[in-house]
Amino acid sequence: MQGFTPVDPGYFVPNRFAGQVVLVTGGSKGIGGATSLRAAREGAKVVICDIDETAGRSCVDQIVAEGGSAIFCRVDVTKREDTKMMIARAVEVYGRLDVAINNAGVMDGGGSNVPAPLHLATEGYLRNTIEVNVFGTMNSCADELTYFVEKGEGGVIVNVGSVTALTGNPGTPAYVASKHAVSGLTRAIAIDYAPYGIRCNSVNMATTQTPMFDRALAVVMEKRASAPEDSNMVRKGLKSVGLIERNSTPWEQASTILFAASRDASNITGALIASDGGWTAF
Repeated sequence: MQGFTPVDPGYFVPNRFAGQVVLVTGGSKGIGGATSLRAAREGAKVVICDIDETAGRSCVDQIVAEGGSAIFCRVDVTKREDTKMMIARAVEVYGRLDVAINNAGVMDGGGSNVPAPLHLATEGYLRNTIEVNVFGTMNSCADELTYFVEKGEGGVIVNVGSVTALTGNPGTPAYVASKHAVSGLTRAIAIDYAPYGIRCNSVNMATTQTPMFDRALAVVMEKRASAPEDSNMVRKGLKSVGLIERNSTPWEQASTILFAASRDASNITGALIASDGGWTAF
């Protein structure tokens, strides 16, 4: 598609985050992994926080092999003691925190449950999705804000939302509700903490080629095969593509996230940035 060629995975802005410490939750793979890697290439010292220790340490190893600096913290964002720990660890190792990117999230309740219309949804899917996406983001923001306010030097928070934070979507009620909550949280933080020099924005993508998307697609295909009358999550009258008729890449989303996190976006706060290929434009 002429004009819509994805950003090169090897592209970065040299030294954009030189001297800064960037924390990324869900930072080991997919959008989070691409964000962690590119932030390090742009000069950041990166704190990768994830529940997947194997993937997290692998991401750290890649950054170090490229000459960057990173540490791993095993973090379950639903546990406040873990989100407090990740801030303490960043300060212990690197002496400060400048940017927090809250990317940890689930679409399917963490893989143990299947998304479904509300009257068919399991309690596990509903509760786990809300717990990770809403309370996990709140926990992370609360401890990041505590540090930024006490430090008194400002700070940046970028929350990773979804196109479903800006519109509806069939068959995933808890995910849609949770991402709308992230939108509201982002705006509330921007308002409350502007006097402290703290910016807060969200980045909201449509379908992106990540492990979470692969799991969701497998579930949809299985349901279509076993119960086609109940499983079609793209019904007549609903959009199937945006203006850019392809999935985005994790590197495209990392590019937008890091722009919002950088001083290039110094006049942007409270924004719900639609990095959705034009999905919400029509």
